[in-house]
Amino acid sequence: MGNNISRRDFLKITGIAGLATAGLSACSDKNTGAATPRHKSGEMTYRVNPSTGDKVSLLGYGMMRLPTMADPNAKPGGNDKDGVIQEVIDQDTVNELVDYALAHGVNYFDTSPVYCQGRSEESTGIALSRHPRDKYFIATKLSNFSPETQTYDASVAMYRNSLKNLRTDHLDYLLLHAIGGGDDSIATFNQRFIDNGVLKFLQKEREAGRIRNLGWSFHGDVKAFDHLLKMHDEGKAKWDFVQIQLNYVDWKHASEHNVNAEYLYDELAKRNIPAVIMEPLLGGRLATLADFLNARLKEQRPEESVASWAFRFAGTPQKVLTVLSGMTYKEHLVDNLNTFCPLEPCTPAELELLEDTAVRMQDYETIPCTACQYCMPCPFGLDIPGIFRHYNKCVNEGNVIASADNEGYRKARKAFLVGYDRSVPRLRQANHCIGCGQCEPHCPQNIHIPDQLHRIDKFVEQLKQS
Repeated sequence: MGNNISRRDFLKITGIAGLATAGLSACSDKNTGAATPRHKSGEMTYRVNPSTGDKVSLLGYGMMRLPTMADPNAKPGGNDKDGVIQEVIDQDTVNELVDYALAHGVNYFDTSPVYCQGRSEESTGIALSRHPRDKYFIATKLSNFSPETQTYDASVAMYRNSLKNLRTDHLDYLLLHAIGGGDDSIATFNQRFIDNGVLKFLQKEREAGRIRNLGWSFHGDVKAFDHLLKMHDEGKAKWDFVQIQLNYVDWKHASEHNVNAEYLYDELAKRNIPAVIMEPLLGGRLATLADFLNARLKEQRPEESVASWAFRFAGTPQKVLTVLSGMTYKEHLVDNLNTFCPLEPCTPAELELLEDTAVRMQDYETIPCTACQYCMPCPFGLDIPGIFRHYNKCVNEGNVIASADNEGYRKARKAFLVGYDRSVPRLRQANHCIGCGQCEPHCPQNIHIPDQLHRIDKFVEQLKQS
């Protein structure tokens, strides 16, 4: 696989038509504060949904990683079996972030019944319902993963509960959640949506206007992806949009359990099905790269963040409707607004640089965790995404060194151990994993989670003993 992207390939990625832009409000604010990035002056980039004519902000707000705070009702010393203080969603901060996003042109908000341990939809509904309903688009999912939720009655009840939690009488975008999972992905899809009559129910809800766009999110097995597109081609189902994982690593170098985004995007584009993009930062791994890779990107655009390169890549293809970002903090939101207000599509030379970056990243053995939280909560209290996040960060920074004879070992050892204790409470670290395996079936990246936790714990023990 070559490292170069030709102009022909670039035009194939981006399309010939220019970016559809329409300004709602300028991305500028005098009260941002010193801690947040500086705003550019510009207007949000929008894309038009061909099914409904919706003018959707190219930056979408993913409501998966909402800000939290310590539970004010917690008992002293903690309120779970390990004495760890449980956290609740910080609704005031969520409201402020949503207000800020809407004021600066963001109008697509994506949630799910399972996000934030079941609390995201309600929090999203509280924040959005304070604004006129025609100023935003709500996307949520039918997340009937477990067998007890896969009956007709249970699935319909989940759908209606979403309407209630989101404080709305209609959903702008509804997704069949996580298509492609399971040992037999097509059989699993049929069990969740076909055999029980749920898809027919949702199609009738679309006809009635309570669902304006019906689609699905894809995780994993390409047979399921192709099967659902065949349903579309044969008139058995009309898909208004599809959500896929797309970033400059997965474009050509998806991990063994995933599918190259180039294929996914091309198959949707040839059918004129808009693509909603998840994981543009690959679980945060593209926000900070190895030092020399960071330096190459900063040399080209010194005033822009490393993360902005990933967002620009994800927004460049013309059939992308919106790019989701889980913006927990205001500085994330401001930085992304700078990128999309307006979007500057990647040039052929920049696409070539990002492809070379993706190739070089294959030498760094990070764990393909996207911090989706589907593995949580762990029954033994482990912070699985936090453990993987720290490990990957140290890999990128060169602080995972196996041999004490290597130069820089002592510095790397200290950085790993000190950072581990600071980022993951000791009661939630990898040494508490008993290998029960309850987390593994829920991972859309098909990570062998207990094996990776035991490997990290072994590495930590080696560092401590040395």
